[in-house]
Amino acid sequence: MLTGEGGNIGVSAGEDGVFLIDDQFAPLTEKIRTAVSAISNQPIRFLLNTHWHPDHTGGNENLGRAGVVIVAHDNVRKRMSVAQLLETFNMEIPASPPAALPVITFNDRATFHLNGGEIQAFHLETAHTDGDSIIYFEDVDVIHTGDIYFNGIYPFIDVSSGGSIEGMIAAVNRVLGMTDAQTKIIPGHGPLSNRAELVAYQAMLVLVRDRVKIAIANGISMEDFIASKPTADIDSSWGKGFLSPEQFLQIVYTDLSR
Repeated sequence: MLTGEGGNIGVSAGEDGVFLIDDQFAPLTEKIRTAVSAISNQPIRFLLNTHWHPDHTGGNENLGRAGVVIVAHDNVRKRMSVAQLLETFNMEIPASPPAALPVITFNDRATFHLNGGEIQAFHLETAHTDGDSIIYFEDVDVIHTGDIYFNGIYPFIDVSSGGSIEGMIAAVNRVLGMTDAQTKIIPGHGPLSNRAELVAYQAMLVLVRDRVKIAIANGISMEDFIASKPTADIDSSWGKGFLSPEQFLQIVYTDLSR
């Protein structure tokens, strides 16, 4: 696992070459190459994007031009091919250049037979986005979750890209069903994790969802609900990330109100 300014990077290295999961931002490509070269003298052969967001795909063009085969879910290529609006931040992301686009896409799952083992990618519907994948290294019992899991902080759910709180919970439940106490879990953001921490994260998502659903059912407006500080009892544990508690509540309320 490599960390930096963007999402966490997964690395599988062996005699068949290097398999990379996500690539942060374009200016970091050389630093990533240097870090990978300290692990293996083999070339980077494959790059798998867990979803389309620029902090996970920003290095695609650099690596694509270098001959790396880029792989992702069908919806990742579709979204990267045209301009996207991140509604939560009112931020428009321009379409990616052709060299940055995945050249191999899949619908439900894909399996890579590399470095003496299997690397399995599974699509998760309407979770962080509509194009999320988790990647399971079965031989070493490691899962890279992408951004369905922000370890220790409230997550960003990109509702404008098809994400949803219900999908996030379902996705986390799927990962929990694949893990045990020994499984190493690479989150999209935050430190290396384990099943116990993911269980706590899942419980937080369910708690927030349920509180928002009750407020909506009782006709409480989003403004009044957020002003009541409904997550004050858990903000010290989860509210220290790049999203404030208010921003996270707004995302969940907007999603469940649709």
